[in-house]
Amino acid sequence: MQIIICGAGQVGWQIARHLAGEQNDVTIVDNNPDLVRQATDVLDVQGIAGHASYPDVLERAGARDADMIIAATHSDEVNMVTCQVAHSVFAVPRKIARLRAQSYLDAIYSDLYRRDHLPIDVVISPEREVAEAALRRLAVPEAFDNQFFLGGQAQLLGISLDEACPVLNTPLRQLTDLFSTLRAIVVGVRRGGQLFAPEPGDQLFAGDDIYVMTHREDALRALDIFGKEPRKQERVVVVGGGNVGLAVARDLESRTQRVRVKMIEKNRLVAERAADALDRTIVLNGDGMSFELLNEASIQKADSILCVTDDDKTNLLTAVRAKQAGCRMAICLVNDPTLMGMMRPLGIDASINPRATTVSSILRHIRHGRVRGVYSVGDAEAEVIEAQVLSTSTIAGQIVRDIDFPEGALVGAVKKGDKVIRPTGATRIEEGDIIVIFALAADVPAVERLFQVAIDFF
Repeated sequence: MQIIICGAGQVGWQIARHLAGEQNDVTIVDNNPDLVRQATDVLDVQGIAGHASYPDVLERAGARDADMIIAATHSDEVNMVTCQVAHSVFAVPRKIARLRAQSYLDAIYSDLYRRDHLPIDVVISPEREVAEAALRRLAVPEAFDNQFFLGGQAQLLGISLDEACPVLNTPLRQLTDLFSTLRAIVVGVRRGGQLFAPEPGDQLFAGDDIYVMTHREDALRALDIFGKEPRKQERVVVVGGGNVGLAVARDLESRTQRVRVKMIEKNRLVAERAADALDRTIVLNGDGMSFELLNEASIQKADSILCVTDDDKTNLLTAVRAKQAGCRMAICLVNDPTLMGMMRPLGIDASINPRATTVSSILRHIRHGRVRGVYSVGDAEAEVIEAQVLSTSTIAGQIVRDIDFPEGALVGAVKKGDKVIRPTGATRIEEGDIIVIFALAADVPAVERLFQVAIDFF
């Protein structure tokens, strides 16, 4: 498949890495020659330096033969014009644009823009993706990651293990015997900064971050087994009144189970705008890093603080101060992936990486056929793929232990009809089944090859 990616920033880079690694013909376009050079030096892609919306630049990038264009530059206007030129001049079949400005999003989602006027097949909003990720974190405060699969029946939980975990130093196969009715599987373990797919004989240790695929009905039990006590979110402090903070506050306000929300915003105009848009949320104007303002927000009584300003350092320091003041849980928006390793030492419970959420969203939309969902884990270290099995698939009719899965891949859940089961080595994969597979990034192409006959990933 021939794909043009416009924008060689963090999102464009990761999408290019994924697609190039899966044997697609990828061309990356950016007006910064240095970024283009870095991409072509490291990735198996072609590069064009120039403005992505210029027809002559798209011509040189191969737009006449392209199957898809992904416009992910830092400018909404460039992304929209790029899609328009790709449609009107080159008839590119599929066009994806990343848009940030709320005004554009409101118009597009209210259907004021129609495809004939603005030909974008899929609009990706990083702010909406981040807000949804933040709400998922708040829904399960004991987990640092939370994502649904199989129509909401299966759930991926990221859990940090500490000394209180009752199943430390226990082989995973023994956990299966001890909790035979628990529909949950440990599909990934991050230890010492390295993520791997565990073997049945592997043990878990304090300090590990694990990824557990569980049936939604068994999620609370799984958390309890790994030493996490469920907590209600009744008081939440949101730091940052931009699009993300506003979307989170609106959602929390709309819930039938009342959540008391207080918001801190440094910019007075943004704070006034947020106060006008919200009904029950108390909006405070000031610096979230201020102890005095945190105390005014009753941070010592808060169940969670959500730091979603546009500055990583502000988010980190505010979260640390809130925890010191007695807040039970801190969630941070962090753009710089090199800061992720600081979360645990600083006592921050969970982080949200806009790049990872945006990459996951784009991957979910560019894969079609029988692939139903894709989720990027960590800093694009692994993927969780949800796909349906057809009769022509190489794995159809086989039992799990006989399938030649790569070392870094595990089947986390299988849906047969309306029933979601925990797979074992003896589970037979049949036509019509929907399976959820955890795969390290390097093993994703090998996993996809198992489905090539049955599933058109692109």
